[in-house]
This record gives sequence, C-alpha cells and structure tokens, in this order.
Amino acid sequence: MAARGALRRRFWATVPARLRLLRAATLLLAAAVAVLLVVAGLAANGTWDGVAGRDAPRTTSAADLNLALNDMDAQAANVLLSSGDAGKGRLQTPYNKAVGFYGDARREIGHDLRTLAVAAQGDRGDEKTVEHLTDDFAEYQELIGRALENDGRSGGQASALVDYRRATDLLQAKLLPAARQLVSANDDNFEHEYRSADTTLSAQLAAVLALGMLLLALLGVLQWYLTRRFHRILNPGLLCATVCTLLAVILGAQMLSATSAHLRGARRDAFDSVVALSRARAIAYDANADESRFLLDPQRRDQYARSFLAKSQKLYGLDGATLSTYDSMLASTWRQYEGDHHLLRFSGEFRRELDNITFPGERAAAEKTVDTYAVYQRDDRRIRTLLAAGKEREAVEFCMDWKPGTSNAHFGAWMAALDKLTDINRAHFTSSVQGGRSAVSGLLPWAGGLLLAAMLLTTLGLRPRLAEFR
Repeated sequence: MAARGALRRRFWATVPARLRLLRAATLLLAAAVAVLLVVAGLAANGTWDGVAGRDAPRTTSAADLNLALNDMDAQAANVLLSSGDAGKGRLQTPYNKAVGFYGDARREIGHDLRTLAVAAQGDRGDEKTVEHLTDDFAEYQELIGRALENDGRSGGQASALVDYRRATDLLQAKLLPAARQLVSANDDNFEHEYRSADTTLSAQLAAVLALGMLLLALLGVLQWYLTRRFHRILNPGLLCATVCTLLAVILGAQMLSATSAHLRGARRDAFDSVVALSRARAIAYDANADESRFLLDPQRRDQYARSFLAKSQKLYGLDGATLSTYDSMLASTWRQYEGDHHLLRFSGEFRRELDNITFPGERAAAEKTVDTYAVYQRDDRRIRTLLAAGKEREAVEFCMDWKPGTSNAHFGAWMAALDKLTDINRAHFTSSVQGGRSAVSGLLPWAGGLLLAAMLLTTLGLRPRLAEFR
C-alpha cells in the first residue's frame, strides 16, 4: 500500500505530476501517429514500386509473348502462302512484309523470354514454365526453319506444309497454353498484391483516424484541465498544437485515402482493361493466322474454320452463332448496344472492356475497335466465299494484300483502334501510379512536420504552468 501511495503521489496526486503525465501521454500518442504515417508512407511507396516495377511489367511481358508467338506463326503461314513455287508466282509485297514481321516477332519472343526468366526467379512454378517455353520454342523454330527451307526448293511445298503442321501443332499444344498460364499467373499475383495493399491501407487509415481522434481528445482534456486548474480560458500553445494535430490527421488520412483511390484506379479501372485488351490482341493475331492456315492447308480447312469461329467468340461472343450467322448477329447486337449502352447482349473480351469504361475518350475508342472488328469479320466471309467459288488466287490476294480495302488493311485498322484503346488505359495506369507517389511525397512531410510542431507546442505551452511549481 505504501508503494502504491508513493506512485500515486508521484504520477497523479499533485498538479505537476498530472501535467507531466498528460504531457507524456500526448507526446507519445503524437509520436505514435507520426510513426504510423511514416510506416504507411514507406509501405505505399513500396507498393507503387512493386506495381510499376514488377507486377504490371511481368503481366504485360507475358501478354506480349503470347501475342508474338501468334504473330510469328501467322507470318510463317503467310510466307508459305505467298512464296509461290520456289519464288515463281510469288506475291512480292505480302511475302516481303511477312518475312519482315516474322523476324520482328522472333526477336520479340527472345526478349520476352529473357525478361520472364529474370522475373520468374524465386518462383519454381514460373521458372519451370519459362524453361519449358524456351525449350519448346527452340523446337518450334527448328520446325519452321525446315518448313521455310523446304518451301525454297522447287516442288517442296508438300514437305514444307508437313513441317509447318508440326510446328503449329506444337504452338497450340504447348507454347500458347504456357504463355497464357504466365499471363494468368502474373496477373493473379498482381491481384493478390493489390488486395493485400488495399486491405492494409484501409487498416492504416482506420488506425490513423482512431489515434488521431484520441490525440485530439487528449489535447482537449489537457486544455480543459488547465482552464479549470489555472482559471485561464485557453492555452495558446495547446490551441496551436490542437490545430496542428487536426491538420496532420486530415493530411494523413487524405494521403492514405488518395493512395487507395489511385491504387484502385491503377488496378481496377486501367490495368484490368489493359489485360483484357492484351488478350484480345493475342486472340486477334491467332484468328488472323487461322485465315492463312485455312488457305494454306486444304486438309485442315474445317478445323481452322472452327478455330477461327471459337476465337471470334472469345472476342465478341454470340450464343449459337455460326460463321454464316455471326455477321448478322454481331450487327444486330451492336445496334442494340448503340441504342442503349446497358444492352450488352454479347460476351468476350470486348464485353469485358465495355463493362469497365472509366476514362474520357475510352468509350469512343472501344466502339471504334468493335466497328473495325466487324469490317474484318466481313472480310473473312468474303475470303471463304471466293475460295468456295474456286477463286483461290483471288482469295489469297485479298487475304494477304495491304492495299486499301483488303483484309490485311482492315486488320491493320482494327489493330490500330485496339492499340489506341489500350494506350488510353496504359496512360491512366501511369498517371495513377504517379498520382499515388505524389500523394505520399506531397502530404507525408506536411503531416509529419505538423505532428512534430504539435509536440513542440505542447511542451512549450505547458512549460510556464510547470514553472509555477518550482
């Protein structure tokens, strides 16, 4: 009991003891809020480093690999389709363009595989996927090289086609599924990091508000005690400390809420669309390759026609559509959408994007993408009609030429519209990252400085009162 009484006299029974105890509690609580904000700010910067430097680049590299694989196979088919018999009857412009695009795609694949190999370090599953991709790609290149070599010999087209079949079967069975798995795995990792960071930011915001309100309440109690004990209306130092604390809590909460909003904008509003559109682009190149394969390989025409329709359904899905009904169903559902943007009676990657319209100019760019896609689809039907009429040469020329009004020209216009739409979302992803970083760098120093000022003002405000008891 004696010890308890001694402690009470030292820490609470006298006025100076109460003032010192309240001052200590105020300073400790202010320091706790400051530390919490610094920790939250450092964590937010770490999140932005991960988003911009790791999560997004890994996902887009995997998507680029998926696209480049489709493009390389499409261009290999185009080379074989346009080369003629050892150069005789060659479609020179389509051939030269196909050779150039083939080389570009091969170099892009090499770059993407190296990037993904570095990114996969530490994740055994992704490491194995990249290793298998690298080995399978080497085999694929060997088969395509043999096909092109055989195609360069007079009468070698049949052998070239056999090698190309083996190469494209390898692509469809191993390379593309592995590339898509990398896209999904990296996007899933990004999603996990996003949800974890969002949850952490919410908890930090709640903690800052709770501790901030507690600190303001403590300053209010201290002000009340001084008024009651010393018969003064207000203590200027404590009043200024209270204002500084209030501003610090407001700025700290604003920093955390702005970071959360920018993170949501980067992931949900922008990057979800980037992923959907990147997948759409890869599917588009694969579908375009199916047209060339359809013309190149008569024995597999039914297979490639079904494959083209399946990929079209992944882009703009229409229940029950066939190649003969797809165009009319597309036109009908698209007119309904144009009349009422809530009537999206289709599925696929384009639906995913139209469900996530967020930014100025995005809807117009998305609609332009679907409009140019519809033109390309009608071109496909013309190719098949020409071939069915026995006009194979005309079908090949229309499919592969780059003159205005041809299929490749319309495919290029579709890809340009898709790229513009993707660029809108990429730009807003970048601006969200920059905005999130700015929220931390712009608000955290002010909040921390105001809390330090509150601590100093509290100390200075109490000093004259404590001096009275010396």
